[in-house]
Amino acid sequence: MSDPVTLNRLYGRRQGHKLRAGQAQLLEELLPQIEVPEDGPITSHALFGDDRPLHFEIGFGSGEHLAYRADLLPDHGFIGCEPFLNGVVGALQHIRDDHLPNIRLHMGNALDVLSRVPDGTLSFVYLLHPDPWPKARHAKRRMMNHGPIDMIAAKLKPGGEFRFGTDHPVYCRWAMMIMNQRRDFDWLVESPKNFLTRPGGWPETRYEAKARRKGHEVWYFRYRRNETIAGTRT
Repeated sequence: MSDPVTLNRLYGRRQGHKLRAGQAQLLEELLPQIEVPEDGPITSHALFGDDRPLHFEIGFGSGEHLAYRADLLPDHGFIGCEPFLNGVVGALQHIRDDHLPNIRLHMGNALDVLSRVPDGTLSFVYLLHPDPWPKARHAKRRMMNHGPIDMIAAKLKPGGEFRFGTDHPVYCRWAMMIMNQRRDFDWLVESPKNFLTRPGGWPETRYEAKARRKGHEVWYFRYRRNETIAGTRT
């Protein structure tokens, strides 16, 4: 298990370009209506008033993937967490323009919210193109470490799915090493084609398109949570 201080610490910048008036208005008016509550367990009933399946996205960028999935599955609930202010504004624009009532947002550390989700609750967890922290001395900052993955495993239902994507070769190798040490996830792969081809229902985000324009390969990983005790490793 990672050091708990490291596990819940945020690194990197929080804001980019200055917000325009319309963006600031979205942040002030729409975000409070759909924010994850600050206290209490994070459940379907608490967020949506029913027992719908729950999805959780860690670091949603500008919200393209989150909005696509929410539109595709309108009877499911989606929780998106992103510390970057401009990314949150991007997601709010999708929610407003696409009329997506099934999304709740948290601007801050995803693990703070994930820790409040009851165990065995989530149907999907998404971690797409996280910061790779490529220097060896920064490896403990990567989300793909056993501490965060222990928490993801605990919160997923048996049979629930964890999806991970990256265009960074160092992070790809690291993530495969971490996940190959775990007994509580089954890698849904039959051949290299499975992780070199974007699965159905997994849209291309602007970050991924930018990576491809730079000539980067992109890798897609799908893991199914089995019934082994969370945190068990080889």
